[in-house]
Amino acid sequence: MRKQGHRSRAVAAVLTAALVGVAGCDAVGGDSAAPTARAKPSPKPTPAWDSSPASLAAVGDSITRGFDACGVLTDCPDVSWATGGSAQVDSLAVRLLGKARAAERSWNYAVSGSRMADLSAQMSQAASRAPALVTVMVGANDACRDSTAAMTPVSEFRAGFEDALSVLRRKAPKAQVYVASVPNLKRLWSQGRTNPLGKQVWKLGVCPSMLADADAVDAAATERRDTVQKRVEEYNAVLKQVCAKDAHCRYDGGAVYDYRFGTDQLSHWDWFHPSVNGQARLAEIAYRKVKAVT
Repeated sequence: MRKQGHRSRAVAAVLTAALVGVAGCDAVGGDSAAPTARAKPSPKPTPAWDSSPASLAAVGDSITRGFDACGVLTDCPDVSWATGGSAQVDSLAVRLLGKARAAERSWNYAVSGSRMADLSAQMSQAASRAPALVTVMVGANDACRDSTAAMTPVSEFRAGFEDALSVLRRKAPKAQVYVASVPNLKRLWSQGRTNPLGKQVWKLGVCPSMLADADAVDAAATERRDTVQKRVEEYNAVLKQVCAKDAHCRYDGGAVYDYRFGTDQLSHWDWFHPSVNGQARLAEIAYRKVKAVT
């Protein structure tokens, strides 16, 4: 009886240890028959910027209309940096879409003489096309006034740009926006004033806040030009700040403003607007910025 009891207790201890061992394995996962849940792969993030948009609409002023690039006092949209078909320019639309598609899938709603206050109406027209990309170049006419006092206040410039973007977003919420900086008007003065013909044309009223009395370098003239230049820099700060708040907007980082253009890039009719060569340089800058990976 003692031997049988001892043997029974030994068997019971072994069985108990085995059961505890099995329970322990199940508790930590072990070789349990229950299926193991697998983590679902994270969805791929949607790219913040599409560098190959399928269509393009342009808004802005005379620069985007190619004013004075082909002839005196006339628009020449064929050489527009944004949408033109000229092989001499190789516009942004042509570079992105190809010549045939650019003719069908790009639209130019810029108007010569436009200021920021006019941009919302142009944006509404652009949005009606549901474009993949909208280019914006505006602000030079806000600074180019009869006097520095007549320049568009920075607060109004900001409100106008915010409204223009909101107009676009109501109709085309996913459209991308490329914003070009306002050109360096003081550099334009320093380059154009070397040409006697250019200075004569400027006397007809071309950007008087900056270009009037082109040869004057007295304190008053210098202060006037510096005031215009400061306003242009403030406009560019607004474009950068407002654009940064929109997930689908890309500012050029001041590339147009910083470009060191010479007289070859200026119209030889008014020595103010871009020449065909100047339009090509603007197209290069825009293409580089639109295609950049950030």
